[in-house]
Amino acid sequence: MAAHDALFGSHFAQERQQLLALLPQQTRLAARPLARYMAAHTALVDAHLQRLWQHFPLLDTQACLCAVGGYGRQEFAPYSDIDVLLLLPPAASAALQEAAAAFLSACWDAGLEIAASTRTVAECVQAAQDDISTQTAMLESRYLNGLRRLYQDFQAACQQALDPLAFFHAKSSEMRQRHEKFNHTPYELEPNCKESPGGLRDLQVLLWVIRASMSVKTWRDLVPLGLATALEARQLQKNWVFLSTIRCHLHALAGRREDRLLFDYQHQLAQKLGFAPAAGTPSAQPARRPSEALMREYYWAAKAVTQLNQIILLNVQGRLQGGAQEAMQPINARFVDKGGLLDVQSDDLYQREPQAILETFYLYQTTPGLHGLSARTLRALYNARALMGPQFRNDPANRAMFLRILQAPSGITHVLRLMNQTSVLGRYLWVFRHTVGQMQHDLFHVYTVDQHILMVLRNVRRFFLPEHAHEYPYCSQLAAGWRAPWILWVAALFHDIGKGRGGDHSNLGARDVRQFCKQHGIAADDQALIVFLVREHLSMSTVAQKKDLSNPQVIADFAALVGSERYLTGLYLLTVADIRGTSPKVWTAWKGKLLEDLYRRTLAVLGGSAVDPKTELESRKKQALDTLALLALPQDAQAQLWQTLDVSYFLRHEPSEIAWHTRVLSKLMAQHPYFAQLRAVAKKQMLPARDKPIEGSTVAPVFTFARTSPVGEGLQVLVYGPDQHDLFARICAYFERASLSIVDAKIYTAPNGWVLDTFELTTLVMPEHYRELLTMVEADLAQSLNARKPLPEPMRGRTSRRVKHFPLTPRVSLEPDETGENWLLSVACADRLGLLYDIARVLAEQGVNLQSAKIMTLGERVEDTFLLNGANLRAAVARAKLEADLLKTISRN
Repeated sequence: MAAHDALFGSHFAQERQQLLALLPQQTRLAARPLARYMAAHTALVDAHLQRLWQHFPLLDTQACLCAVGGYGRQEFAPYSDIDVLLLLPPAASAALQEAAAAFLSACWDAGLEIAASTRTVAECVQAAQDDISTQTAMLESRYLNGLRRLYQDFQAACQQALDPLAFFHAKSSEMRQRHEKFNHTPYELEPNCKESPGGLRDLQVLLWVIRASMSVKTWRDLVPLGLATALEARQLQKNWVFLSTIRCHLHALAGRREDRLLFDYQHQLAQKLGFAPAAGTPSAQPARRPSEALMREYYWAAKAVTQLNQIILLNVQGRLQGGAQEAMQPINARFVDKGGLLDVQSDDLYQREPQAILETFYLYQTTPGLHGLSARTLRALYNARALMGPQFRNDPANRAMFLRILQAPSGITHVLRLMNQTSVLGRYLWVFRHTVGQMQHDLFHVYTVDQHILMVLRNVRRFFLPEHAHEYPYCSQLAAGWRAPWILWVAALFHDIGKGRGGDHSNLGARDVRQFCKQHGIAADDQALIVFLVREHLSMSTVAQKKDLSNPQVIADFAALVGSERYLTGLYLLTVADIRGTSPKVWTAWKGKLLEDLYRRTLAVLGGSAVDPKTELESRKKQALDTLALLALPQDAQAQLWQTLDVSYFLRHEPSEIAWHTRVLSKLMAQHPYFAQLRAVAKKQMLPARDKPIEGSTVAPVFTFARTSPVGEGLQVLVYGPDQHDLFARICAYFERASLSIVDAKIYTAPNGWVLDTFELTTLVMPEHYRELLTMVEADLAQSLNARKPLPEPMRGRTSRRVKHFPLTPRVSLEPDETGENWLLSVACADRLGLLYDIARVLAEQGVNLQSAKIMTLGERVEDTFLLNGANLRAAVARAKLEADLLKTISRN
């Protein structure tokens, strides 16, 4: 029989593959082709199982085979589990149990990858009571073969043991926990079309809780029961078809069970479903990829499912509770508080009084005790979408109400999220509507534009809440003194609203928010601040991460841009919230320090404390000496090191860094044999101790030191030794092999030819392992640099899926700095393993000296800035070659 099963299995696989041709092609709403495919798929599996069953006559007379789960309801994708239940009588003989085991084994031998359970009816009832998922699967059982009376007993026992209200609460709790795994949003860039909020599972939950107490087969059956309107039933059917079609094609494309809309499949899936590229124009939105059109439609479908799911679940709950009268508390002539839910006084309220739409959310926001909207209110809002047109948006009463919502003392995050979920926000604020479901292919945002905007608004709001003060203490401190927080809400709401429309989204957003402010009667001073925040919301991040904050001119220019402390504080709060709202991977403690340093230094300039280099130099030296005194360093221990350094060193390093450098290097100079020999030779030849190493003396080694980063994340490494043209490349090579990422580099060459380079690094190593890591880095890095071997070949890693499917055009720019003596190199490209080392190799090969490096990593995108000098950079030909070689290097996969 094994040979027969193997042949049978190959036939099944071939037939299943042939059935894929029935999947809907070039149309998204093909209900009939989808139904034909699912019916044919079910019939194919049924036929093969029944054919195998015939080989076990003992089972046919004493047992029963049932389809359960998705297979039971005849709705399963190409590679979904084939869930079966083998029912046995209460006292099954050993022979019967052996036959059951043999049947299941034969199924697998035949290529039917079934998920099977073998139970008696009593065991089924107990399993259902113990596990809600098992109970749900049994709820969708379907008879296949065997003793039909046993199946009838099973159905009756399960139905008798089912408590519809308890089942409802259990499935609702299970759904909330599932949504928690996806951060309660369907708007991730690679959503799970089955499990994510708004996915197929949410639709299935509706049917499960309804079928637990009512006879329902199709979505249309909900209408006579009063659980859904005819329009809602059509929308449920439409979105079920769309999501099911997506899931089936995902399985077919992957050749396995795959429910995630991964970047790998989005483009192919879009083509199969007939999404054509949308042409763009210079004056309108840019061309949209088919995959973007697909995902936008997916997000709208998931949003509709979320809305309808909430409406119908509330209706079902009310039905199951037996009409228990909720406590009713009138709020005004239009609304009542119905057990903590805001309920409309009449179903046609919004049709008669459209102004009540925005009032709904203001009351929800400001009325104590309300925690949601009732099913009747949600349904009324769903059916009132067509009312929110230009006349609604231009109504002065609605504009006043929306401004009241923004200016309310609390609840702004919850109310705007609810307005977005119910489609009211995008209907009232029409420019926001364009951001709903808008993907961002910048390799560091992980949410659609509308969800990112609401996330940023939430982050800003948290600065003003005492219970979140521990998260960003300095931001909370500044927020405590900020007047009119609603100004920041408006700026957050508009900061990215121009994305996806072509052109500079900051300028587009500034134009939109200026018009909004005029329409809503916002005072001129507040309007000017809001427009500034939206237009310049990227400026502070760019200056902090790309420019040298030790340069007084950089701070002076930024101070001139912001102009006042209020503008500076608002921009700082919005910038921190914005970076935090892009992706969990983007924010780092180092970026936080850079932004805070820029804020404090700019604030000092705005306060009239113009930076005097000489005063700043003495101040930093004094602070460093104060720190050293606390460490009991001998008096004048710093003298030998400091006399080798010039002004630029002290102006480019923080006092804490100067103190650390001085502590470790003064000890090194006092104890290491090399420096003892150097002093002896210098004394004998009567040379100044700060001159370059004496010819004929021992070859100067490179010294390395490491400590945990003072910003509280990662580590800081110091490299001290004689300059080498390829030293930076060697350092990068080691960090690459050690899986350490450079986030900042201060490259300094002293007048005596020695380098004093400081690196900020991040690592995936847990903090409790930092001590061992520091010891390893100090020893291994020094050994690697002192070996002076040829530069190793760069490591080659796999390109990430996001970079592969949404490539970023590499960019290289080489421009003179303000002094005209150095050159600023800007590199922007997709991140990959060994990228910085590749850049460093090119610089070394062309004899270019590196003065400093600003490393900015945004998710899987890098925007690095390097300050260079070198005699060969004076020639235009050499600069062109450097740019070409770098572009070739960073374009390499």
